[in-house]
Amino acid sequence: MEKLGKQTIKLSTPVTILETASIVGPKEAGGPMAPYFDTCLQDEFWGEKTWEKAESKIIKETVNTVIAKSGIAANDIDYCFAGDLLNQCISSSFGLRELNIPFFGVFGACSTFAESMCLGSIFVSSGAAKNVLCATSSHFCSAEKQFRFPLELGNQRPPSSQWTVTGSGATILSNSGDGPYITHITPGKIIDLGITDANNMGAAMAPAFVDTLITHFKDTGRKPSYYDVIISGDLGHIGKDIAIDLAMSKGYNIKSNYNDCGVLMFDKDTQDTHSGGSGCACLGSIFSGYFFKQLKEKKIKRILVIATGALMNSTSVQQGESIPGIAHALSIEI
Repeated sequence: MEKLGKQTIKLSTPVTILETASIVGPKEAGGPMAPYFDTCLQDEFWGEKTWEKAESKIIKETVNTVIAKSGIAANDIDYCFAGDLLNQCISSSFGLRELNIPFFGVFGACSTFAESMCLGSIFVSSGAAKNVLCATSSHFCSAEKQFRFPLELGNQRPPSSQWTVTGSGATILSNSGDGPYITHITPGKIIDLGITDANNMGAAMAPAFVDTLITHFKDTGRKPSYYDVIISGDLGHIGKDIAIDLAMSKGYNIKSNYNDCGVLMFDKDTQDTHSGGSGCACLGSIFSGYFFKQLKEKKIKRILVIATGALMNSTSVQQGESIPGIAHALSIEI
């Protein structure tokens, strides 16, 4: 591996994204991405007694699905990197406790899927592992319960708020296969511009997205036009517009080939999701569903994936803290 510039790592041995899987909830099943998911649920509980247990079941079944689709036996997977939004990452650890694979619990808020893939790709490219599993999940009801208000209160949601995606995404990274390949990773720095509104995650995370985006271009010498698609995790409609403007102010025009998974997940006009989707599963499920298929079918050949996260919790918000953002990037190519 080779370090480029300030933060980027070029993988000397490109890492194959061997297979992916995704499961989403009923709200997501009514959105435009529905045809690309492996399973669309009909209710938020999926037969469980609590939303938290349902989320653990979702990530468990998504991981079982990706293992089955890959044709690789579970005991041939060397390590698992997984995380979620709940305290102590209980969705991942409880859902995957019977997996019997060495486990790294990862937390990067909504950037967790990309963070897991960054770490997993280093293990594979370095020769420390042949096959690595990366997974994440989120759940609208469990996230609202933990971060904002009990759903029973029926609180009014402001226009800047986003809808946490119920679902999960999982992928297996391998040192064998014919691509698509992870070729570069650009881990992000913590960026905090003082946003304190927990109902405006897009504004809090957009500066981190732009910082990582520009760092990636400077480190690699690439321009936005190098990529067929630049995709962010869950900035939503408001955060996407902020990101475009911030990037333009720095001399980078990304408007023509940039989009956001929070924008893609729901139909804003018919689904009442305000600024769009968010949550670990927003990028996790859309990349594992839609974009992986686009890459395998060679409809796109170069994609820059930048997942964003808001590094806050309910306590920090109650104490009046600002909301730090983080963004991790993956260059994926055919």
